[in-house]
Amino acid sequence: MSNPTLHASVTLDHLTFTWPDGTVALDGVSGAFGSGRTGLVGRNGAGKSTLLRLMAGELEPSSGFVVTSGEVAYLPQQLTLDVDRRVADLLGVSAALDAVRAITAGDVDPAHFDTVGDDWDIEARAEASLAEAGLDPEFLDRRVGELSGGESVLVAIAGIRLRRAPITLLDEPTNNLDRDARAKLAAMVRAWKGTLIVVSHDLSLLELMDDTAELYAQTLSVFGGPYSQWRAWLDTEQDAARQAEVTAAQALRKEKRQRIEAEVKLAHRTRTAKKAEVEKRVPKIVAHGRKMAAEVSAGKLRTEVGAKEDAARSVLDEAGRRVRSDASMKIELPDPLVSRSRRIATIGDEERAWVIQGPERVALIGRNGAGKTTLLERLVGGGAPAGGALHAEAHTDLIGYLPQRIDGLDEQRTVFENIAAAAPHVPEKELRNRLARFLIRGATAERPVAALSGGERFRVALAKLLLADPAPHLVVLDEPTNNLDLDTVGQLVEALRAYRGAVLIVSHDDAFLRRLDLDLTLEIDAEGALQEVSLEQ
Repeated sequence: MSNPTLHASVTLDHLTFTWPDGTVALDGVSGAFGSGRTGLVGRNGAGKSTLLRLMAGELEPSSGFVVTSGEVAYLPQQLTLDVDRRVADLLGVSAALDAVRAITAGDVDPAHFDTVGDDWDIEARAEASLAEAGLDPEFLDRRVGELSGGESVLVAIAGIRLRRAPITLLDEPTNNLDRDARAKLAAMVRAWKGTLIVVSHDLSLLELMDDTAELYAQTLSVFGGPYSQWRAWLDTEQDAARQAEVTAAQALRKEKRQRIEAEVKLAHRTRTAKKAEVEKRVPKIVAHGRKMAAEVSAGKLRTEVGAKEDAARSVLDEAGRRVRSDASMKIELPDPLVSRSRRIATIGDEERAWVIQGPERVALIGRNGAGKTTLLERLVGGGAPAGGALHAEAHTDLIGYLPQRIDGLDEQRTVFENIAAAAPHVPEKELRNRLARFLIRGATAERPVAALSGGERFRVALAKLLLADPAPHLVVLDEPTNNLDLDTVGQLVEALRAYRGAVLIVSHDDAFLRRLDLDLTLEIDAEGALQEVSLEQ
């Protein structure tokens, strides 16, 4: 593990934050982020986004401190945008830009000069910043509402770069980016100067980091290296910890056995001494002396074996604390009984059609706005054509669909009621056991959906889809990894690989798609046609 405190850009000192309802998000977190690029990882709910907001000054700590070495720029996970504002506003240059343009047009109002300061080249720098993000410099005077979600994120990041803040915080910056936009962001990250802290589940982005920080069990630790190196170190450390726990448990059993054997010996000695005293085989004073000596010896032996057992138990407790017992989703999908020859769906354009057959896993990729989600909705809902040359047809009514927007839940009904509605023939006890594998148990299952957090809502929607009875012949997922931590993504990968029905997934996350061992990848190209492609390693 590295020691970023030597050149810390951000220092956390016993940082605690409690939400107004009393929920503790962070409790006594201490640590530091050094200069360079750091990927911040951790499970859903660990407090990563809250930590970024505290570092950015958006939230005030309940106790403890955040100390930064300079100005902090922050990109939240969800951009709240005024669609009528100009791109220059999103870049943060509109005031200086308008002042320079006014002066150039002949307006010599002193206020304009005060606004410009030293930024006489602001328009050129703004255009260069847009170009660096792969965007047209002419975007500068366009409305934000004319941009796609991915373009808006890139503009916001370009604006942060333009400000030259020494510390930048990015929260899940790739969630709305297509493959081209992700490549542009990656190029920006590679050239980033100053301190960059990124919360992300995107493995490709995390591999560009100099350090990996993990927020786990209210502890912040920093490793010198990208995610893959940190993960390898953690897996090795956990293997060693589990072996140490096994060894310590064996040692404790040995000490317990020796203590029991010692107690048996002591009991035998006591019975022998009492028998001798009763039978008066030795003088009373001698018997009493032997009894006192035996009691002293017994006390000493009990102390020795007891101390050894306590020491062994302490070693086991310490070894156990090193072993992580994280709660993770155990996704086990029902068998839809789909034969390999069964036609499930057809997707095509004017030139060609592809048939999804049996338990095939298919990915649909393409730039933002290409029509991927529209095509999915056409496949799932039927009705009007998707538009253009693309068409889709389902050959089964048993389809499970999880859209990007989690809007298929009854907000006023409880979690369990929502799931039970999708699986009316599954006994309640069995259904609750299945829900527990999605970390939905106890009081959480009885809460109304409207009261759930974003992560909880996603788990409920996923459980409703995957636990449906009868099981879907076709599972359709639109950007499913946006709301999942890396461990849960791994669980989802294993479940989908083992699923015996068909799977159709839209995703910009190539690393996720490659792990699925896809049978087919279709891309909607710039002309709106479909082509079969392979994902580059």
